[in-house]
Amino acid sequence: MRFRHPDGSTIHLAYCTNVHPAETLDGVLAQLRDHCEPVRRRLGRDRLGIGLWLARDAAHALVTDPSALRGLRCELDRRGLEVVTLNGFPYQGFGAEEVKYRVYKPDWTDPERLEHTTALARVLAALLPDDVTEGTISTLPVAWRTPLPFRTGAALTEESNRAARAALLALAQRLDALRDLTGHSIRLGLEPEPGCVIETTGDAIAPLTAIAHDRIGICVDTCHLATSFEDPDTALDTLTRAGVPIVKSQLSAALHAEHPHLPEVRAALAAFDEPRFLHQTRTATAAGLRGTDDLGEALTGDALPDAAPWRAHFHVPLHAAPAAPLTSTLPVLSTALARLVGGPHPLTRHLEVETYTWQALPPELRPRGRAQLADGIAAELTLARDLLTDLGLKELP
Repeated sequence: MRFRHPDGSTIHLAYCTNVHPAETLDGVLAQLRDHCEPVRRRLGRDRLGIGLWLARDAAHALVTDPSALRGLRCELDRRGLEVVTLNGFPYQGFGAEEVKYRVYKPDWTDPERLEHTTALARVLAALLPDDVTEGTISTLPVAWRTPLPFRTGAALTEESNRAARAALLALAQRLDALRDLTGHSIRLGLEPEPGCVIETTGDAIAPLTAIAHDRIGICVDTCHLATSFEDPDTALDTLTRAGVPIVKSQLSAALHAEHPHLPEVRAALAAFDEPRFLHQTRTATAAGLRGTDDLGEALTGDALPDAAPWRAHFHVPLHAAPAAPLTSTLPVLSTALARLVGGPHPLTRHLEVETYTWQALPPELRPRGRAQLADGIAAELTLARDLLTDLGLKELP
C-alpha cells in the first residue's frame, strides 16, 4: 500500500511474510498464492506491499538462478504484490516448533551473515517495482548478548566487535557497488531487540555513528521499543540529532501487564508463555530496566520485580488487544508513527506490519485456517492505514 505524504514523498506500507514461514522458493511462491493475494483482495486493493522474508535456501536459489528471480518478479506482478523491503533477521528455521535463541544465528560476527545479507540485497534490487529506486532490509542488532548476564547495552568482546563492524562496513561497500551497477539504493537497518547487544535505540547510536555510512542505519520496531520502555518521541529525536538514518520501521505491539503482582494477571500472562519464540520480559525500576530472557522465567520465582508494569516481547495483533487484565502497547506504536511520518517530512518511508505470532497466541485466539488469518492481517493493515490517513497522508491507488 502506498501513501502520499504532505511533502510529496511516497510512504510504503507492507506486511511481513515471516508470519507464513517457508524455507524454499516453492514455499515462497505458495505464500503469494495462498496468503498474500487473498489479503490484497480483502482490502480491495489492486496493489499490496509485502515485506518478504527469504530463508537461506530460498535466497540462495534466487541469487544463483536469474530465471528463478525473474519468475518470482513475474509472480509478484501477476498477483498484484510489490516488494520494497525484506526482513533479513531470521536466517532459517523460523517456522520450527522451537525457534528461541536460534533466531540470532548466524550473527554479524559470522561471515555467513554477511553473505546472506549480500544475497538478499541483490535479490531485492531485482524485485523493486519499476518506479521505485530504494529498497530496505532489516537485520538483527549485531548479536545476542550471551554469555553476558542481563543488562542493557551489553558489549561484545573486542575481537567480536571488530569482526561485526568489519562485516557491516564490507556490506556497505557492496551496497555502494550494487547502486552503481543497478541504479537501486539498498539500505540496511539494524533492529534493536531486547536481550541483544543493541537492545535499545540508544544502544545503536555509538556503533552506527562509528560506521558512519548512510546505507547502514536502524530499523525501529515499535514492539521492541515498548518492551524496553523507551519513550518514542525521545528515542526518535535522539536518533535524528545523532544523524542515524531510520531505514524502516516495523509496526508491532507488545504485551502489557499493568499489575503483574496480581494472581489473575499472572494467570493471563501464563497463557502467552509458549514454546516457539522468546518473549523477553521487562520492567522499569528506579535502578533501571530489569528483565528476563523469556516470559516463563518472569512468571516463576522472583526473577523480576512486580511492583511496576511488565511488558513482554510478544507481537500481539494490532487491531485486537488482549482481554483484560492485559492489554497491548498500541499507544506506543501510534505515538511513534506520528513522529515517524506525521511531521513536515517523514523520518522513514518504509513501514512494515510484523505480527508473526498469530499461531503462537493462546489457542482460543489463534486463527482457524487461512481465511481467518487473512482476515486478521487485513484488519491490521486497515488499522495501520487509518492511523496514516489520520496523520494527513493520502492513500494512493
